[in-house]
Amino acid sequence: MLRPAAFVWVCGTLLASLLPAFPAHAVYAIAQYGEPKYPADFKHFDYVNPDAPKGGTLVLANPDRRTSFDKFNPFTMRGTAAPGIDMLFEALTIGSSDEPASAYGLLADDIRIAPDRLSTTFHINPRAHFSNGDPVTAADVKFSFDMLKSPQASPALAAYFTDITRAVVVDPATIRFEFRQPNRELPMLAGSIPVFSQKWGLKPDGSRVPFDQMAFEQPIGSAPYVIESYENGRTITYKRDPNYWGAALPVRVGTNNFDRIVYKLYADPVVRVEAFKAGEYDAYVENVARNWVRGIVGKKFDSGELIKRKFEQHNGTGMQGFLLNLRRPLFQDVRVRKALDLALDFEWLNSRLFYGQYTRLDSFFANTDLKATGLPSPGELALLNPWRAQLDPAVFGPPPLQPDTDPPGSLRANLLQARALLAQAGWTYKNGALRNAQGQPFSFEILDDSGSAQSTEPIIATYVRNLQKLGIEAKYRAVDFALYQKRLDAFDYDMTGLVYPGVQLPGSEQIDRFSSKAAGEPGSGNLIGLRSPAVDAILHALVKAQTREQLVDATHALDRVLMHGYYVVPQWYSSVHRVAFRRGLAWPKTLPLYYQANDWITSTWWFAPH
Repeated sequence: MLRPAAFVWVCGTLLASLLPAFPAHAVYAIAQYGEPKYPADFKHFDYVNPDAPKGGTLVLANPDRRTSFDKFNPFTMRGTAAPGIDMLFEALTIGSSDEPASAYGLLADDIRIAPDRLSTTFHINPRAHFSNGDPVTAADVKFSFDMLKSPQASPALAAYFTDITRAVVVDPATIRFEFRQPNRELPMLAGSIPVFSQKWGLKPDGSRVPFDQMAFEQPIGSAPYVIESYENGRTITYKRDPNYWGAALPVRVGTNNFDRIVYKLYADPVVRVEAFKAGEYDAYVENVARNWVRGIVGKKFDSGELIKRKFEQHNGTGMQGFLLNLRRPLFQDVRVRKALDLALDFEWLNSRLFYGQYTRLDSFFANTDLKATGLPSPGELALLNPWRAQLDPAVFGPPPLQPDTDPPGSLRANLLQARALLAQAGWTYKNGALRNAQGQPFSFEILDDSGSAQSTEPIIATYVRNLQKLGIEAKYRAVDFALYQKRLDAFDYDMTGLVYPGVQLPGSEQIDRFSSKAAGEPGSGNLIGLRSPAVDAILHALVKAQTREQLVDATHALDRVLMHGYYVVPQWYSSVHRVAFRRGLAWPKTLPLYYQANDWITSTWWFAPH
């Protein structure tokens, strides 16, 4: 989601309780809808090189906004976790990057979904062991799940796994997860739970460091990498575990090819770019268009020592934009929110600052068939009609078009429309400012983190100037990332620019982002503060969808309500990953479909032999 620490991966019926303890394999993989792409005897995923050479040290810079770290535990709210720490943890299953939602056995060597879909049982591969040599047991899986749902973990995790009621140890190698209700996503969620040893945080005297207080206690996971060293919260080195248990698994063949992976965190983004050109690290994913065009250039690129390339991806875009905090009375009126949307001049930004590299977002699910288009379908109307009295009538028409300033459109016309909407909402220009009936000025703060300020400040400054033309005072404030994250977790902000990451099949993460319950949980993904019975009902239908058609209808309905609510000033997206890297790095010929560039590099690239 929006938080880096964040790690996104039933009632017991008589039939489930009588299931045998897996004397033989049941199912090697599951799919949320349909069947898994790869057969039971597959050798490796199509998007890896099974013959990739192993070796070398890959050095990387900040993979996101964080500029330092103060803990190894990525599952708690307090503090900032080290980059790459997810490489230490595995789950019972792992997804493939060329299917929207399938799960193949990783720690688990078979999977059984109960006929009533109220539970899923996993058998643990007898070869699976932690980095300390201990076998992975069902008790470890249960401990991990119970800890992640406890108050000591981030509330977002408890919300994410809310419909998994409990984990039951059937025998030392068998774990059963029981569900609150039948839901096709829940077996996938159960399989994605990060697993760690019960000994993580255990002191020599037998006492335990509280989970939410763990900082630099070495994680005990079962994954291919372990921490070798770290320094000053700015550098961390992972080394490949020579005793890793799962290297020969089909889901691991061709992956984890580097002997070591090092992260160096730079406090200044300009210094970070210059450090790459100076050869201080090996690969760089550039998310800022200006840097890609004007910064990632020079003699080393001309000579071929450094290379930059765009890689196509088919990820759902999610939503990137200026998020409005509805907990602030200032943003309660939809007319005000629409006026703020009209003040963003995307076409000017795209031509002057982005070199034409972006497309305007007009959906929470752009770049997929989950984006709402045209008029609502019968399936969508079945979800929307019960809430017709509470919804804007426009929801039952086509999705809203984003403001356009290309001729014959203009920023002036958009601002005139915004002024009219503000006047309808009770805001008029008086004594040098836009004021309400009580004479209070329209003023708010745009919160940013200082690590991204170099790239975002020109964008925000342009937006602020447009707002000034309406008499609105928007004050820009950049703070260090730790304080920024703390304020987000506490919902202490007016507006901020953030991203809801895209998904290929929406599910429980949407509840964390948009449900009324999550709006009141500090640290949740509902940064908007949305509380809507209509949205709650649509979310319920979304997570209960039994067919892909039902899921698409629910997602379209959700997209319509969210877009017509103007809770976010949508920004832009790109359908490519921009990657710069030094000569000698190589990647598989077949690209995955759905992937994040940083993870793709660490998991499937390699150093080509000289």
